[in-house]
Amino acid sequence: MHFTLYSRSYCHLCQDMLDALDALQSPERPFTVEVIDVDADEALVARFDELVPVLYAALDQPELCHYHLDENAVKTALA
Repeated sequence: MHFTLYSRSYCHLCQDMLDALDALQSPERPFTVEVIDVDADEALVARFDELVPVLYAALDQPELCHYHLDENAVKTALA
């Protein structure tokens, strides 16, 4: 399983979401997380700006959550 987290470097909510997501990691449910800095791309800033952090399990699907980790949505994606 692979998650994509749209984030920015100075965002405490982004770090909180990443920490909460990492806490769900287990040998039974391994996953990777790609963190993408929205500030590195003007198109991403236009798309996400104040919405970050935004978490996706699949980029062709709706977001799992933004601002705060939705543990149930993540666990459902991992199932």
